[in-house]
Amino acid sequence: MMVPTLFGVTILSFVIINLAPGSPVEQKLQQMRWSGAMGSGASAAGGSSRMGEAKVSAEVLEALNKQYGFDKPLLTRYAIWLKNIVTLDFGTSFTYDEPVIDVIVSKFPVSIQFGVLSLILTYIVCIPLGITKAIKNNSFFDATSSFFLFIIYSIPPLMLGVLLMVFFAGGSYFNWFPIAGISSENYDLLTFMGKVIDRAHHFILPLICYMVNSFTVLTMLMKNTLLDEVKLDYVRTARAKGLDEKVVVLKHALRNALIPLVTGIGGFLGIFLGGSMIIETLFSLDGIGLLGYKSALSRDYNVLMALIFISSLVSLLGRLISDLLYLVVDPRIDFN
Repeated sequence: MMVPTLFGVTILSFVIINLAPGSPVEQKLQQMRWSGAMGSGASAAGGSSRMGEAKVSAEVLEALNKQYGFDKPLLTRYAIWLKNIVTLDFGTSFTYDEPVIDVIVSKFPVSIQFGVLSLILTYIVCIPLGITKAIKNNSFFDATSSFFLFIIYSIPPLMLGVLLMVFFAGGSYFNWFPIAGISSENYDLLTFMGKVIDRAHHFILPLICYMVNSFTVLTMLMKNTLLDEVKLDYVRTARAKGLDEKVVVLKHALRNALIPLVTGIGGFLGIFLGGSMIIETLFSLDGIGLLGYKSALSRDYNVLMALIFISSLVSLLGRLISDLLYLVVDPRIDFN
């Protein structure tokens, strides 16, 4: 189903994007009219100036349509686009005047770094924390940690980012972290360890915002899934055999409790296009999320379609990887 799904996503997106008002041709004409109006000024010749503007727009319209590829029917343009993506030719960006693939690749490093780090840190912290909460269920530690987890979950990433900047990035309180960017101005002059420390210093606040949404969900999912597993008959049998409680939980129950979490692991491919527009805008991070937002505003159709295609493709591959990981976690699963 991956091929028809990808085909359906691309054709729907292509049609919707191209039918939306404010095409690149319209924006270019608007810029030309605005420039003409600014140059003509307010005078008695304003009437003839407006006639000149209309004449210029009519004359260049055909050339602009040809330049941007809008001189052909919609389905014909889609067929051409579909043919070109086989060779990863997504056309030229209307905004950057560069090949789309080069524009996207140039934005990858920021989103990849934050995506990989947030994924690794989330799983490293949340899985052990969820296991500990399950083992100490209804204890003081479980209640206290749940209280703080749900407070964190209730804070929107945008609001959290603003609060972190106000309190810890030179606002009204502390100036412990930089307010924007991923490195200092003298980054290239630093030693290797200096670069690592400088990059980590810039990453802390954005990473917290990246992780806040999934942190509580993953921890509670780990805890509740493990609690469900320890109530099953095979765990009671293991206990009846006299096995240590840690062996029962960590060796027998944990393996099956990890199955729901595997679904999220398969989504690691999405981190390559998983930049957050809100976080990247707030912290001035030039990544994929900010690129998509700017492309939507400027009606950069080629960049938008490339982002939609690549993100859809990696999402489908992630789902496939999740299915394959089920077999690693529990070989008894049979998709046939």
